Amino acid sequence: MIDKPLLAALSGQATGTPPIWLMRQAGRHLPEYRTLRRRAASFLEFCYTPELAIEATLQPVRRYRLDAAIVFSDILVIPDALGQRVWFEQGRGPRLEPARTEGDIDRLNPARIEERLAPVYETVAGVRDGLPAGTALVGFAGAPWTIATYMIEGGTSRDHERARSLAYTAPHVVERLIDILTESVVEHLIAQIGAGAEAVQVFDSWAGALPATLRERLSLRPIARIAARIGEACPEVPVIAFPRGVGSAYADYAVLPGVAAVSVDQSVDPRWAAAAVQPHAAVQGNLDPVLLAAGGQAMDDAVDGIVAALGGGPFVFNLGHGVVPDTPPEHVEALIARVKESAA
Repeated sequence: MIDKPLLAALSGQATGTPPIWLMRQAGRHLPEYRTLRRRAASFLEFCYTPELAIEATLQPVRRYRLDAAIVFSDILVIPDALGQRVWFEQGRGPRLEPARTEGDIDRLNPARIEERLAPVYETVAGVRDGLPAGTALVGFAGAPWTIATYMIEGGTSRDHERARSLAYTAPHVVERLIDILTESVVEHLIAQIGAGAEAVQVFDSWAGALPATLRERLSLRPIARIAARIGEACPEVPVIAFPRGVGSAYADYAVLPGVAAVSVDQSVDPRWAAAAVQPHAAVQGNLDPVLLAAGGQAMDDAVDGIVAALGGGPFVFNLGHGVVPDTPPEHVEALIARVKESAA
């Protein structure tokens, strides 16, 4: 018998009352996090300081009745571990020394992954020790395509034009980068599992930027390889895929061997997800994060609709993306109460 609601849902069980956790549940919407964040000079230093990252991970678990914690880290720790220069600028977000040529790829060093990311695994172990019974621990990594966009663009991008252009004009360069990142993501996730993660999520936040002709090669296949490798090494650990923004292609990810759940964004009709995704994998999602920030009756009605559509099968309540910084904590409390009430 599985005694943690999240893991029960990810195993394919309909749990009645859906488990709930939120992407980016730890972070800037919490006043206690903002106080904690001031103790580190940079965001990467914060991520690599287990004492701080453990506390950040546990803060929302203490404040809310959540069914999972997700380790506090960042998807860009992988390019940093590979030897690419990564830093965060106030008001601009992540910045990277661009990697766009074969020479740039040659300079990446996958052998550094486990040593450089040892503080992350120490954080995972510390969080696992501090979690209450019944609360699961989720590890995560960015998907190869999403990490590659940051590495190629040199930071975040509105349309990922440079990364897509390189995929067309120098496919061998991009595919080699994707291969390196796929192996690195597998190593990173398996190390998190070894430290105590009970489920893992692969964030392909920019999958929706890919046309169908590139999505198969750069998003779907790498995630399939990651899920298969995790399934071979750690068959008891479920893999959640989150290829944000792919529309009807969510159904393609649901049938990948080794994918236990598909997280869907807020553009997806939950009734469609129930018909097209849930027969093959658990569904996670998909309240609009802006609606959580707004709160009120509109949020309550949306929660009721999502639970009504998906609650009869394996389902994890979450957002369509991460909690936005101006979300009042009391709205999160109201959301959790509504989810529990709507399934009663």
